[in-house]
Amino acid sequence: MKYSGIGGQAVMEGVMMKNKDTYAVAVRKSDGEIIVEKKEYKGIFGNGSFVRLPLVRGVVNFIDSLVLGMSSLTYSASFFEEEGEKKEVSADEAAKAKKKEDAMMGGTVALSIVLAVAIFMLLPYWLSTFFTRLGWSDTGIAVAEGVIRVAIFLAYVVGISLMKDIQRVYMYHGAEHKCINCIENGMDLTVENVKKNSRLHKRCGTSFLFFVVIVSVILFIFIRVESPVLRVVVRILLIPLIAGISYELIRLAGRSEGKIIGLLSKPGMLLQKLTTREPDDDMIEVGIASVEAVFDWKDYVQQMRDEKI
Repeated sequence: MKYSGIGGQAVMEGVMMKNKDTYAVAVRKSDGEIIVEKKEYKGIFGNGSFVRLPLVRGVVNFIDSLVLGMSSLTYSASFFEEEGEKKEVSADEAAKAKKKEDAMMGGTVALSIVLAVAIFMLLPYWLSTFFTRLGWSDTGIAVAEGVIRVAIFLAYVVGISLMKDIQRVYMYHGAEHKCINCIENGMDLTVENVKKNSRLHKRCGTSFLFFVVIVSVILFIFIRVESPVLRVVVRILLIPLIAGISYELIRLAGRSEGKIIGLLSKPGMLLQKLTTREPDDDMIEVGIASVEAVFDWKDYVQQMRDEKI
């Protein structure tokens, strides 16, 4: 019973945790107070049976993660606006502002997806075409495209990990993982216990993105078409399948302790050493607050202990 079913994301000075249709964002304000907002989110496509189908659920989960991530980030950032920017508004003005915010968030998510496709899918393909001038075979060019894609992804991860603001977010990312690991290891959710746990987790979004890159490399090596235009089209059309396969792999990794799955998970876990940092006690307290808002960890831990008796 190690799998708890909860997952989360780090935000600005806080942590978002989700359990089933409920999520909570806990943020530590500049005065030290922890604010927790708890809401329901049934997903952009609702709870229809089709969203639970293998492969389909991966695409749906990815889109929901983007939407929830942007919403949570916007909420956390609202606590750190300049005081002079804050003013009292009417209910009508607040409703209009909310609609505008939702529209901007939708646009940001769409733009993020477009940029991700352009940088991590289409750019490697375009760069690999230069090898045709060297007389490389189709297989060699496909492998080169894969190597370029991995290199761009690694450069991106390393690059953003050097930014000071991002490093603090990564500390909250570490707090999120350590809290989940604490529960799944059957320990009471206290600051001292959380500190004893790893900041790495098999179900992390970093590992998911790594699987996306590797799965795309494998598929593009074996799925080929002659027309350059069709090659671009195929790469775009295969994105949902790539996301679906990657989600199934990371889902399996989170539930399995097998050696093969453990081996497949290692590269993503190593990357998490860049995308997570050891949190301080204050950050861990924020992580605990977000967990307790959506998950009865005491009952879960007790069930684990009962099963061992």
